[in-house]
Amino acid sequence: MTQLAPHIFNGLTLGLLFALIALGFMLIVGVMEVINLAHGSLFALGAYFALTLIGMDPIADTGFGQWWLGLPLAPRYIAALMFAPVLAGGIGMLLELCLRRTYGKAPLYGLLLTFGAGIVIEEIIRLGWGTGEQYLQVPQAINGATFFLGSIYSKYKFFAAGFSVFAILGVWAFLEKTPYGAIIKAGAHDSEMVRALGYDLSKLRLLVFGFGAALAGLAGIVMVPIWGLRPHVGIDVVIPAFLIIALGGVGSFWGAVFASILVGLTVGVTGAYASAWSMMSMYVLLILVLGFRARGLFGRASALEN
Repeated sequence: MTQLAPHIFNGLTLGLLFALIALGFMLIVGVMEVINLAHGSLFALGAYFALTLIGMDPIADTGFGQWWLGLPLAPRYIAALMFAPVLAGGIGMLLELCLRRTYGKAPLYGLLLTFGAGIVIEEIIRLGWGTGEQYLQVPQAINGATFFLGSIYSKYKFFAAGFSVFAILGVWAFLEKTPYGAIIKAGAHDSEMVRALGYDLSKLRLLVFGFGAALAGLAGIVMVPIWGLRPHVGIDVVIPAFLIIALGGVGSFWGAVFASILVGLTVGVTGAYASAWSMMSMYVLLILVLGFRARGLFGRASALEN
């Protein structure tokens, strides 16, 4: 059990980080009924925005850049956590404006547009930040290793797990305890009823897409110190995000969270015994669950099942 504990911890951390990615994906799918294939690219873009905000590469030689780089890393990292997701959310809003021409048409149009947008964003990253591996600095307080219960753990993974829990609860509180969250939930249930009640459906979709993109960007900032930062890192996360939504049930908040943790633990524990199968195990899990419950763990029954 002592040997298995680090793998369980790594899997739990991975699952909580997956939940951050999947929640933004779930909101966009639930409210807009659009599978955003650019979600992974927005994840990567948030991390690259943070890289620039921490290092201020384009203006490092200016007076402001030198002053900014003279500050300790901690406040620069906190600023990146605050503002990089906002920038990613802004890019998401621009993408939603482009998507509006596909509303009311076959879903394939939106799918192809977001797929193309993801490729464009990835190429912009290559042009702006280069093609090589980058390293996102983290403050010394959350860097390095620590001993816990007789094993060595990464301090950053403790931070990533705790921050993910805090962010997930924050999203839940926003959706459950604020009038804006109530409108978003109503839009996911019946968007036309929201329009009939006098709410601007176009503005709702714009804000939801931006919010989902911001969550993707936030997940990118927290996750890339573990996964590494490269232009195509978004490809590594968009497929697990889609898998988690299907596993947890489309439109279910806690379904996405539970499925994310289940996937993370499955990958972590499998890695302890058969590392070559660690990532494959999540797909095996999906097949097993959907084979018995096609709507996912927390998905609602459709009219066809009655």
